[in-house]
Amino acid sequence: MTEHVRLADRTLRVRLAAAEVAAAVRPGQFVMLRLPGTTDPLLGRPFALYDTVLDAGGTPVGIDVVYLVVGKMTGKLAEVAVGEALEVWGPLGKPFLDVGTPDHVRLVAGGIGQTPFLAYTRELLGTRGYGGDPPRKRTGKVSLYYGVRAASLAAGVDDFRTAGAEVHLASDDGSVGYRGFVTRLLQSHGPGGPLVGCGPEPMLKALTKLAAGWVVPCQVSLETPMACGFGACFSCVTKVRQPDGDWDYKRVCVDGPAFDAAKLVWE
Repeated sequence: MTEHVRLADRTLRVRLAAAEVAAAVRPGQFVMLRLPGTTDPLLGRPFALYDTVLDAGGTPVGIDVVYLVVGKMTGKLAEVAVGEALEVWGPLGKPFLDVGTPDHVRLVAGGIGQTPFLAYTRELLGTRGYGGDPPRKRTGKVSLYYGVRAASLAAGVDDFRTAGAEVHLASDDGSVGYRGFVTRLLQSHGPGGPLVGCGPEPMLKALTKLAAGWVVPCQVSLETPMACGFGACFSCVTKVRQPDGDWDYKRVCVDGPAFDAAKLVWE
């Protein structure tokens, strides 16, 4: 670990020297992190790519992940000091689905769901390439709609603005931006280009319904708990509609984490 900094209340960014992962990872993918030298917790945890780190020559040499302290693993992770090692494996999962070349892409995040979107903003705007690909502009405008419980939990807002995103904030208590659900804020702005969401399931369900009413493409990145991250344990399955109209279980870790929202079967 080369950096460990606070971004917001209970929200930290970890920078890892992981050149091989950094060279291969794409926005929308994730890595598994595990605390070394302990069996409590025994298993690793999934963390979305926040961004890659480049050296002076532009070569990817590390990765950033951002996390919220909510349980035992993240509580212990918050105590790890710069210079100490973490076990990391990846990249895992698939990148975000292709959105084509629309004029405007709107990213919708709730809670810690903004974390996959920084690298994605740079990729969409063509300011950075990932996974060995050169930069290629995919859209002229990226807007981030970011909902939090309170202003103290809004993490990385300046990072997104620096990356070129137009940021719209919402909070449950009205302490920053729009008072209320981030999907209500989005709805007040009306339909536009493709939607990409990440956050709590109720938010994703509301976003899916909004996209269906507007008849706009929508994909969602699921925050499903995982045990292995590479498809062996089948602990992270979700219901996905098939071409024949029936549904089948798909593993979020290998078939996602991003899915076409219209194909998901919400409980």
